[in-house]
Amino acid sequence: MNSEVKKIVRFDVWYHPVMAQTLEASADVVLQTVPRDQAPALIMQALRSCQVYQVPSARDELPPAWHVTERLLNQLPNLLCVSSNGAGYDTVDVDACTRAGVLVVNQSGANAQSVAEATIGLMLDSARRISESDRRLRRDRGFSREDLMGFELSGKTLGLVGIGEIGTRVARIAQALGMRVIAHDPLLTSDQINQRGATGCELVALLQQSDVVSLHCPRLASTLNMMNATTFASMRKGAIFINTARGGLHDEAALHAALACDHLGGAGIDVWDEEPPALDHPLLGLDNVVGLYHTAGVTREARLRMGLWAAEQILQVLRGEEGPRMVNPQVFAAYRQRLQASNHSSA
Repeated sequence: MNSEVKKIVRFDVWYHPVMAQTLEASADVVLQTVPRDQAPALIMQALRSCQVYQVPSARDELPPAWHVTERLLNQLPNLLCVSSNGAGYDTVDVDACTRAGVLVVNQSGANAQSVAEATIGLMLDSARRISESDRRLRRDRGFSREDLMGFELSGKTLGLVGIGEIGTRVARIAQALGMRVIAHDPLLTSDQINQRGATGCELVALLQQSDVVSLHCPRLASTLNMMNATTFASMRKGAIFINTARGGLHDEAALHAALACDHLGGAGIDVWDEEPPALDHPLLGLDNVVGLYHTAGVTREARLRMGLWAAEQILQVLRGEEGPRMVNPQVFAAYRQRLQASNHSSA
């Protein structure tokens, strides 16, 4: 191998072929795909020799031993960059990477349109009881059409908890449906929220005013179980709850209780504490729950963008250039010094 050729390691989760095609077209890198069921010693050997770790972003796609933790980082002295496959980075301890001088990048925005469309789909499905009607039609008779009566989204209020790239797209589509859109996002000013198509408000007010509440925020210590028994009780009676963001943002038992007692009218859930959820999961036993298997962002178009963007950004940062989607940009100067030292030491 050429002294300045960098090694990229990824696991055998599904990637669009464009990633390998793009990387293999470059003489500056070599890509190794490691089976997840390979012996741990062989996996560690591959990771210890790599400069870039292309890591799955979904927690349950990857054994915990290979999540990017401080413990793992201490065993990977050659690692320069961690590239998350998706917008999220639940499998990466960003603070530990920053302390180690390891750059973290993601593919934020690559699946934004797909997730936004799925969010609207779950809203429509729950409001019009589409999946519930389909299931009942296949198994029962003796019920009336009015037993499956839903409501129109036009004229209703949508509350977005987080209005980043996905939330902004959801807001625009919801406005086209005739909805009023409000949003809570502590990282943005009221003017910035207005520019993204919503009226800013505090979380309590949002829960009280919204006919549909949809989460679009990251999984952080401050957001875990942000939707719990108290916050669900603050929502309007008959309102719909949607989560296409991350598992752990809502308390699943509390959501079940709010739905089972008819306080909430329905829920559309794409993300779970454990993915996929168990077949006997209580939420899956409720007719007014529409469940997906973390597939809101899984489309042909999104997967192509994710693979291409990941490959292009890896090549970019390995040239010493700033990446367009750096999660910890404050570490870039230290990263570039380590990159240059790596080039010199292997020359």
